[in-house]
Amino acid sequence: MQRIQGYHAHVYYDASTFDQARAVCEEAARLFAVGMGHMHRRPVGPHPDWSCQLSFAPELIGVVLPWLALNRGGLVVFLHPLTGDDLADHRDHAIWMGAVRPLNLALFTR
Repeated sequence: MQRIQGYHAHVYYDASTFDQARAVCEEAARLFAVGMGHMHRRPVGPHPDWSCQLSFAPELIGVVLPWLALNRGGLVVFLHPLTGDDLADHRDHAIWMGAVRPLNLALFTR
């Protein structure tokens, strides 16, 4: 089994839900040892929508994941482990909360 070194949760939003997403991300960063990334106003990396990345250690999955599930307020959240295999992490090991969105996995082709 691959060792999970951490997790990323990407909170997706648009112009109409920007403030809501910021509040969710800021609250997660306040409550947990979660690193909050930039509030992007354009798609970045493999993500099809505007997003903010939350980074956290593997031992926090048991508190961050249920908190996001209960507090995302209808926002889509894409969560994946960090194993060193970006393609598998984004394609095979992903957890979606809300609608599954199409990722641009061509960035990770081997």
